Amino acid sequence: MYLYMTDHQLPAELFSQQHIRLADEAGQQRWLVEQQQEITGTDEALVYFAIDAAGTLTGGNFAVLNNIPVTDEGRPDFEERFMNRARKVEDEPGFAGIRVLRPLNSDTYVILTVWESEEHFKDWQQSQAYSHAHRKRHTPEGITEQKPSIFPRPSYVTTYSISS
Repeated sequence: MYLYMTDHQLPAELFSQQHIRLADEAGQQRWLVEQQQEITGTDEALVYFAIDAAGTLTGGNFAVLNNIPVTDEGRPDFEERFMNRARKVEDEPGFAGIRVLRPLNSDTYVILTVWESEEHFKDWQQSQAYSHAHRKRHTPEGITEQKPSIFPRPSYVTTYSISS
């Protein structure tokens, strides 16, 4: 499954596909379109391939994008970690969907989660499931402690409200 993300109005032929419109706190909009097959004519879009997916993107009102730059050499290790994730987030109240997105035209992976509300997301961050999923983060087994580092820059989180 492919996901296209753009700050610009999408071509009319893409609007028939499953899409969501995101808005940040400043009112900036982004569009996300999911496709089963790769499409052309999206030169200005960030393009991703979903290496893992659960749930739906259209089932919530709040989206969290964890943007993680990864070196070319680090991609296999990074992807292996996410393919072997605990999968506990799927059972959390208010969870709608997750996509682990491999970048096709950048170096930044995106872990996209969709929630019924921002409050549901914050509740998950305080949950045992969150602690379990991130338990190795700053340990010798954690991916952030690998040498040489597979992260060329710090990761960052962006959040959005969702409208259709």
